[in-house]
Amino acid sequence: MSVVGIWEPDIYTGIVAPAIIPGAYSQDLISAATAIILLCLSLARRSNQPKQQIIALGILGYLFYAYGIYVIERAYNGLYLVYMAIFTLSFWALISAGATFRKETRAAALPRTLRLASAAGALLQPLIFYPLWIAMLLPLMRTGEQIDSLYSIFILDLCFIMPAFLILSILAFRSHRMGLIFLPALYVLGFTVIFSLALGEIVKPLFGAVLSPSAFWPAVLLSMLFLVLGTLHLHRLTIATQDVPTQPDEPANDSKRVQP
Repeated sequence: MSVVGIWEPDIYTGIVAPAIIPGAYSQDLISAATAIILLCLSLARRSNQPKQQIIALGILGYLFYAYGIYVIERAYNGLYLVYMAIFTLSFWALISAGATFRKETRAAALPRTLRLASAAGALLQPLIFYPLWIAMLLPLMRTGEQIDSLYSIFILDLCFIMPAFLILSILAFRSHRMGLIFLPALYVLGFTVIFSLALGEIVKPLFGAVLSPSAFWPAVLLSMLFLVLGTLHLHRLTIATQDVPTQPDEPANDSKRVQP
């Protein structure tokens, strides 16, 4: 569906503010790229490749976020029901994948220095955006004003994304296996979301607007930080998994597979 927005950006005309259309266009570019990657990972999926599944989990998180924006912002064009379907399917796929990882993984390990660096990096997003978004919400709460655009960011970030970064950071500090496993997926989500902001600045000239360096460079630097931390974390992560029996009447196999 993102291809439609790339091919015909006018589908957003009258639905979102003109200043936001470059951002919607860049988000569609990222969505198309992540959809292709997710398809490739799905076709090549192997039960003994948990790191590929972690990347797929991060992409699902991005799709939940990106299409959640369209759903919450009431982007009532001809694709709105499709936006709702992607938003819903990605949410329940995340729930299902999380339950599967919890069942099939026995342990996870990461070198101490990298673990602390990764956990500290995960705190960066809540430390930046909690104060920023709350500072923007307080005047609206005082006046009762209802803004017309981008209120979805407050909902998604404050209710879902920032708590996830905070919780997984604490779990990673404590060397909890779920924190070590899911944190790189959250870095994938963070990279794609923030990089789409930088890309939105790059494509602004296509829509008669001017790139803003004050918005572009922070987005580039933060997205690159997430990319580096996520790559290092995933590369050095060791996961011990248990084999799942293929037949319902077979006894469970308690042997472990260690994925470096």
